[in-house]
Amino acid sequence: MDCQDKFRDECGVMGVWNHREAANLTYLGLYAQQHRGQEGAGVVCFDPVDGQLRFHRGQGLVADVFQNFDFTRLSGNRAIGHVRYSTQGANTLTNVQPFFAEISSGRMAIAHNGNLINAAELRKSLIE
Repeated sequence: MDCQDKFRDECGVMGVWNHREAANLTYLGLYAQQHRGQEGAGVVCFDPVDGQLRFHRGQGLVADVFQNFDFTRLSGNRAIGHVRYSTQGANTLTNVQPFFAEISSGRMAIAHNGNLINAAELRKSLIE
């Protein structure tokens, strides 16, 4: 098999629901999945008490991105996280997930493995 025929999307994703240390557990899950991507890492946490999304993300290894990070800054009981292995797009902070946005019904965050080939269409639909 030619190496171009292989499935190459290797990012790691993690989610924790309904746990008071969701962000920290998500971080630990990403750390365990570090082999899935070394270009960047991020965690977004939702706090149902105040309805806020809080995030931390950066370029590099999980341990470096979260070095000396105070996880009390990511309060909430729901979190998603991502480690990045790029198959498309530049290796910049802009491309480090989870992605988050303000839409008509509030805020949302998403982490995915792969490429969204219809991203512009999806963005327009979600905003509307």
